[in-house]
Amino acid sequence: MGGIDEQVVARAELCDRLEGGLARRRLTKTQLANRVKLSRTTVHTAFQLTGPVPSAATVAALARALCLSADELLGLRRVAAGEAELAHGVEEGLGRPIAEWDPHDLEVHPAGTVTVLGGSSARVRQVLPGYVGREHDKVLTEAVRDTEQGRSRIVVLVGWSSTGKTRACWEAVQPLGENGWRLWHPNDPIRAEAAVADLERVQPRTVVWLNEAQHYLGDPQRGERITAALHSLLTDPNRAPVLVLGTLWPNYCDQYTKLPFPGAADPHSRTRELLAGRTYTVPEAFDSEALRKTDDLARAGDQLLFDALTRARAHGRVAQDLAGAPELLRRYEHATPAARALLEAAMDARRLGVGLHLPQAFLTEAATDYLTDDEWDRLTEDWIEAVEAAYTDLAIEVHGKHAPLRRTTPRAQRRPPVTTEPVGKSAPEVEPVFRLADFLEQYGRTDRYMLCPPASFWHAAHTHLTQLDVRGKLAVAAKIRHRLQWAHHLTSHTVDPDTAEAILQKAPPWQDAVDRQTADDIIRIAAEAGFYFDPTNMARLREWDGDWQGAETMYRKGADEGDLNAFAGLARLREEAGDREGAEAVYREAIDNGHVFAYLRLARLREEAGDREGAEALYRQGADEGDFHALSDLARLRERAGERMDAEALFRQAADAGDEAALVCLAVLRDRAGDREGAEALCRQVGRARLLIMLAWGREVSGDRKGAEALYREASDVGITASDYWDPGSRHMYTFESLVSEGNRTEAAIPAPWSGLVPGFFKERWPYGLGPDGTPTAPWP
Repeated sequence: MGGIDEQVVARAELCDRLEGGLARRRLTKTQLANRVKLSRTTVHTAFQLTGPVPSAATVAALARALCLSADELLGLRRVAAGEAELAHGVEEGLGRPIAEWDPHDLEVHPAGTVTVLGGSSARVRQVLPGYVGREHDKVLTEAVRDTEQGRSRIVVLVGWSSTGKTRACWEAVQPLGENGWRLWHPNDPIRAEAAVADLERVQPRTVVWLNEAQHYLGDPQRGERITAALHSLLTDPNRAPVLVLGTLWPNYCDQYTKLPFPGAADPHSRTRELLAGRTYTVPEAFDSEALRKTDDLARAGDQLLFDALTRARAHGRVAQDLAGAPELLRRYEHATPAARALLEAAMDARRLGVGLHLPQAFLTEAATDYLTDDEWDRLTEDWIEAVEAAYTDLAIEVHGKHAPLRRTTPRAQRRPPVTTEPVGKSAPEVEPVFRLADFLEQYGRTDRYMLCPPASFWHAAHTHLTQLDVRGKLAVAAKIRHRLQWAHHLTSHTVDPDTAEAILQKAPPWQDAVDRQTADDIIRIAAEAGFYFDPTNMARLREWDGDWQGAETMYRKGADEGDLNAFAGLARLREEAGDREGAEAVYREAIDNGHVFAYLRLARLREEAGDREGAEALYRQGADEGDFHALSDLARLRERAGERMDAEALFRQAADAGDEAALVCLAVLRDRAGDREGAEALCRQVGRARLLIMLAWGREVSGDRKGAEALYREASDVGITASDYWDPGSRHMYTFESLVSEGNRTEAAIPAPWSGLVPGFFKERWPYGLGPDGTPTAPWP
């Protein structure tokens, strides 16, 4: 076999590999096109057996997005295209085709990882988020255009660590990869030596990659020789076009470009000439326009950017956050026992309501029970020494200037003086406080969601945390986990009973209150005491009072301020009044204001009106706009129509995109199919106590009290929060109700009303509460 037959076989194998990767990632071709930032036509063509063979850059981009081997796919592509080993007639030269490079091999910082299954083994693959162009990208784009017109160029990006310099260079050279350019990264055996040895061998249509250019330009023996060779390369018309890209930290740039003192040595004279007019600064933070673009990509389904924005939107250091995240996670996973214990105590403190600034005394005492018995036995005599070493280690920064746990100084509160203090009075001694890295805080909220802190945490909180609002939040956290004794101690003698804060802390959160009159009173008293409630909350208060016109006025005010909940409330009022057209108008206004949730509400109105085709189109539109919940609702529509296989596939796709409701629906489907263990595993993935209780109740009514008890304990560790009560508008309950069928055991197992049911579970079984280890507490006064 040879020639045309070999090309056909290679093309078929390439398409099969791409289709397999698409299926495993559970993506549509449209979603894939959005991820790789290529047109839908380009992506669809790559999957076809006929037509033009996709470019090397397209195949490389698809391979990265689908977690496939780029080298293998590019090899198949070359055979399918009938190309010789040398692309576009370029002679063998330094480096290799740009499309064959992995950006991480060029020192682009990874922002996350995915696990790729291959046969019986699994491997971890580094991934990149979507790219947001900024002002410096325009300079790079102009340089690339010049090289495409035959001129040689050099650009050196200057900025501090992890500001996006290297990623910008990588994105800039992708068009050159489409045209068969090569990329050479001189780094073997050492950077400066490789550059000196081989710069004269660089051929036309080559990118010279000088990342961390101080290793080349700042070398004391070779730096000026390298600069001279670069100057010769850039000015020789017989070697054009070439593109030299470099990155530098500002301190190195200043060192190489400043003029020496008169009469002093000038070790960087040629480097200063080379860099003149060829450097461009990369800012440390994203400006408002870059943040808007980042938000667009996040809404379109880029989870890495979505997560980064939750941590970095306020200060704009998105690139640093993305670069530091993998290393922060590695530092946590490989930390010493003492350092890991401190981090986990800090994670639990933040997720349960303690402020940003965590007192050192609290962390040190709280951390003790996070150690295993063996670890504690080893550290007992040297615990203070081990903790001090852990604080020092955790203060060391990673990429992006993030430290896992760093000492910080809270800003002083500047309030008008209420008493006259003597001039020169010394300030009170301030206790050391620490701040957990934002990424680790977010990671802890997810990874430790189902864990209840150990006894040392609650004891340290009771001993060292004195702020009334913090103690109140921790008391609520203890109560919803049925740790009643600690909840009691954290609230006893801590507040003035005459203050609004006392009422809010002593009473259950108003959203949780079964007695709406009680909730009404709490809100009114708090509002009278000066607490601010936004227009949407005030609208809800008006609704409870039966003041529908006042509620609509407040919802309209909230909508004018851009509050998506206000749009939802306003549309609901219109629906309840029978004004379907008015509700649809509100939802379309919400869409115009960027709230993609309204596609789903519009689709449901169409569905209720019997317009299934219109509903499906709106669900699809919502999914294309980045609302992965729309996939679940589309699946629910298919399930009702009896299209069970399509429904399950859509639920799985939505679950992979992060929709918890889809996991709930899959759990119901698994339970229907008799896969009890699979249903429970999916409920644990959601991490909602009410779903665990749902399964526990089912076990109890079927006679499995031991199994029910285990699930009840697991639910208590998660904590029964406001979102775990029956809520007719809850997505979990909505999708669950829509899926259960008559006679299903799980449906029969759910008593009502749900809101009064949950506290009864724990109160009946453990009237005195649970200890932090989950064992029932002995009677206490």
